[in-house]
Amino acid sequence: MAESILYHDGNRRLQDEFESRRIADRLEEKLTRTVFMDDDKAFIESVAYFFVATADAQGRPDCSFKGGLPGFVRVTAPSELAFPDYDGNGMFKSLGNVAVNASVGLLFIALHDKPRRLRVNGTAKVSRDDPLLAKTVGAQLIVRVEAHAIFPNCPRYIPTMQLSEPSVYAPRAGCDPVEPAWKGFADFKDYIHPRQTTARGEAD
Repeated sequence: MAESILYHDGNRRLQDEFESRRIADRLEEKLTRTVFMDDDKAFIESVAYFFVATADAQGRPDCSFKGGLPGFVRVTAPSELAFPDYDGNGMFKSLGNVAVNASVGLLFIALHDKPRRLRVNGTAKVSRDDPLLAKTVGAQLIVRVEAHAIFPNCPRYIPTMQLSEPSVYAPRAGCDPVEPAWKGFADFKDYIHPRQTTARGEAD
């Protein structure tokens, strides 16, 4: 097949050891894409959370949970998606890594109803001037990811769980943000950074 966009020598060595190169190539050929399908877009824009893996300039990894109301991640172009950065703990582990190493891996996963997962590998860019910022309630930054490989994974090991309600901390149009309790803890309250002014939107 054509040059792989998924596999490197480390993958290939293990595929050859376990005699799985043929199925690996077939899965890439049949399932991997560089443009979002309509079904990918619908799934991504329906999620209330996803996971993002990043690494620093030395390759030291980090993985983070990102959450919000459904629709907080948007497919913005055939090979691009965007998501907001909301107020957090101020460590900027993920976005600080992106500043020095733009490569990212995103995992969109449904743990309820019909289990499903979709992986997106690409390069990320963080902006304080993105036009989406003024339209995105609660966003202090916008992250855009240019997808290099989009591929579903078998959901067989995903447990079926119940989604009861979205987080009370997820930004909502026309609502003041809810502060987490830890910001008032004695060890931290005198060190908290100020919230950024962000779009509030209109209440329904």
